[in-house]
Amino acid sequence: MKAARIHAYGAIDDIRIDHVPAPVPGLDDVLIRVEAAALNPMDNKLLAGYLKDFFPLAFPYTLGTDLAGTVVATGPLVATVKPGDRVIARTDPASGGAFAELAAVPARLVVPVSADLPLASLAGLPTAAASAWQALFEAGAVQPGQSVLIHAGAGGVGSFAVQLAKRAGAHVTATASAANLDLVRSLGADKVIDYRNQDFTTFATGLDLVIDTIGGETLERSLGIFRRGGKLIGLSAPFDTEGPKARGIDAQFLFHQSDAGRLAAVAALATDGRLQSVIGQEFALADTAEALRSLSKGGARGKTLLMV
Repeated sequence: MKAARIHAYGAIDDIRIDHVPAPVPGLDDVLIRVEAAALNPMDNKLLAGYLKDFFPLAFPYTLGTDLAGTVVATGPLVATVKPGDRVIARTDPASGGAFAELAAVPARLVVPVSADLPLASLAGLPTAAASAWQALFEAGAVQPGQSVLIHAGAGGVGSFAVQLAKRAGAHVTATASAANLDLVRSLGADKVIDYRNQDFTTFATGLDLVIDTIGGETLERSLGIFRRGGKLIGLSAPFDTEGPKARGIDAQFLFHQSDAGRLAAVAALATDGRLQSVIGQEFALADTAEALRSLSKGGARGKTLLMV
């Protein structure tokens, strides 16, 4: 089979499309023929070695964590899925394996999905939609009637967070570029802010919850628009939470952790038509490096996919 691999920590140009033996599923593994895989900012961080203290990689390493495909075979201990089932999964980042024609994934990380939707529309759920769910409902404990600001509302996590927050009964404000304002409105945002031409701090005040996927200056400027007791959930990178807490803001960095139950919940919403996947760009497996280079520029609309 073909797989997008790296042989050491390095740069995007170091990615190779290798011909390798197909993985053999272990006792509790599921062998999946990958149809689509979704890119995430973490992929570039893993490649560069920025996360090696958390996810040390064994080389050669096949990139990618998010995939959608069809079960080819299962280990003898697997009872949750069978060959022919359509599934989505998020692999352990230290194991990777999604950017390949076949992937062996522990059954506990695999979620069966309906035949009603194209697999490509589901490939972006495992990290982005599940992160949005975790940020809003687990860390943020969003409640009906609350005021929520979502930065980068047209991005991978943001596009799902806008929809989920609106479904929860919140009043949703989102930032986006001018080209994406109509998209974010269509996802359910009550107010959209063109972050390049409008100062979000003058258009959003008294907030109960902010979901920030950008970090840096955007996160710092967000500290002045909360009501006391509001919550700030940052997903971009760890940040100092003591400063916000001194201002009465419950701040935390959220590191997404895979959970099959959470993934099943967002998959059910997508299957029922209550959660839309925004697909920005599609690349072939052979163009993995180009896809990751495009993602690294920032400002991606929705999810970027590899069509395997």
